[in-house]
Amino acid sequence: MLELPESYTIARQINEHLTGKIISHIEILQTPHKFAFFNGALDKYEEYLEGQVITGAAFQGGMVQINTEDSMIMLNDGAYPRYYDDRNKFPKKHQFAICFDDETGIFVSIQMYGGITVYPKGECTDGYYISSSTKPNPLTDGFTFDYFKSLYPVGKKLSAKAFLATQQRIPGLGNGVLQDILWEAGIDPRYPMQDAPEEDFQALYNAANKIIKAMADKGGRDTERDLFGQKGNYITQLSKNSLNEPCTRCGYEIHKTNYMGGTIYFCEHCQKR
Repeated sequence: MLELPESYTIARQINEHLTGKIISHIEILQTPHKFAFFNGALDKYEEYLEGQVITGAAFQGGMVQINTEDSMIMLNDGAYPRYYDDRNKFPKKHQFAICFDDETGIFVSIQMYGGITVYPKGECTDGYYISSSTKPNPLTDGFTFDYFKSLYPVGKKLSAKAFLATQQRIPGLGNGVLQDILWEAGIDPRYPMQDAPEEDFQALYNAANKIIKAMADKGGRDTERDLFGQKGNYITQLSKNSLNEPCTRCGYEIHKTNYMGGTIYFCEHCQKR
């Protein structure tokens, strides 16, 4: 799934390599997918995009925003873009394609579920987008400790995972990225935060800043791929790749379990419960 490090990396790559390209045509639902989500009438996509020039891209939380002269394309969740510089390598199966006049293109395939939405520039009123584009995160200004601490709802009983990765408190921080944040902080995903001391919130804040910035600087996680199909260079401490392996900090075995609708990985020796 697209999370902060991947949206940051893909937006940067679009800015560096695709700015100035002209959209010749688009393709929608070449391969049907019941969990591919679009907005409005699909014939409007052609009207908004064909003949437009790519002017840049931005990361909005876990969303990738691709800008043209007059429109914006939003990719979120499992809507993964892949760039091909040779039409002979274009994939036959995909849910959305942006084809350029130089016979290159971006092809978007949905992993599990994802959104591919298009709006005239400045007309997106989607709440998820507004939240993602306005709230601070560790890769933008304004993500101070006081702001981070204020995100915890007064009187609520939340686990560390629930606090970090629900209700769009920190857009783009999901179940994948939070694993290494919690490991770095030495806190178990199930740890109750309602009575946690200040030092635990400080540990989470420091870890979120450190880990997300490291993931972004290294082109994303080794469990995900970038615009060119390459795995990120950040080696995850907790993921499917480390299951049953020794913890790199204490040597105890990494375990997994299901919690809050997703898989969590943890070291029961050095993560506080």
